[in-house]
Formats: sequence, structure tokens, C-alpha cells
Amino acid sequence: MRASVVRRSHFNAAHRLHNPKWSAEKNKEVFGLCNNVHYHGHNYEIEVKLTGEIDENTGYVYDMGKLSELIKKEIEDRFDHKNLNLDCEEFFDKIPSTENFAVIIYHILRKKIAEEFIIQIKLWETPRNYVEFPV
Repeated sequence: MRASVVRRSHFNAAHRLHNPKWSAEKNKEVFGLCNNVHYHGHNYEIEVKLTGEIDENTGYVYDMGKLSELIKKEIEDRFDHKNLNLDCEEFFDKIPSTENFAVIIYHILRKKIAEEFIIQIKLWETPRNYVEFPV
């Protein structure tokens, strides 16, 4: 029998949405306040959803303590209180939009979680805006 488990976590990070191929005017037009040269921050919320078979021996789909530790080590410790543009190599050549961030988080966790589990990331940038990946 299949089921899904979800672990929610929180971290803070700053970023600037800026395309170096564009003029300052076009960046301001497209990204508005998010193009602030001094960056801006978010209180990110993340949900990691794993879908798989319920193990007959444990009753678990996935050990939630293990998932919690994995999210802390691979995501929170890596991105919390960082400037995504300046501190995180994942964004040195990529605009740190929430869409790109969700994809990066997915790929980081995909390397650590067995292929038998379907992973879905839900990343909130604000209480009203979030991205899901994959869809």
C-alpha cells in the first residue's frame, strides 16, 4: 500500500533577482523591488513530500527523523542565513528565483533519497507564494 509523508521546515535567506544579460532598466522593469542591489530576504518554508510503499516491518513510508536530519543537513545548514547570489555556488550562474531554488533543492535531495520514493518539493517564498516541483 502506498502513502505519502510530509516534513515541513524553515530557513531564512537573501537574494537578488537579476539577469546580467539585461540592462539595469530591464532588470528593474521585470524584477521590480526584487532587483534591489542590496538584496532582500525571505523566511522560506519548505515541505518535502515522499511517496512510497508502507513498510510492513515499521509501518513507515520513510523514517521522519531521518528525513528531518536530511533536510537540516542538506538544505537548512547549506542555505540558512546565506545570500544565495553570493554564498551559494548553485546560484553563481542561475537566477535565484523560487522556481530555480525548488529545482535545486529537489536535485540535492534526490541524490540522497532512494529512487523508490517519489519526491515533491513545495517551497514558500512568502505566506502567499509558493512553488511546487516537480509537477
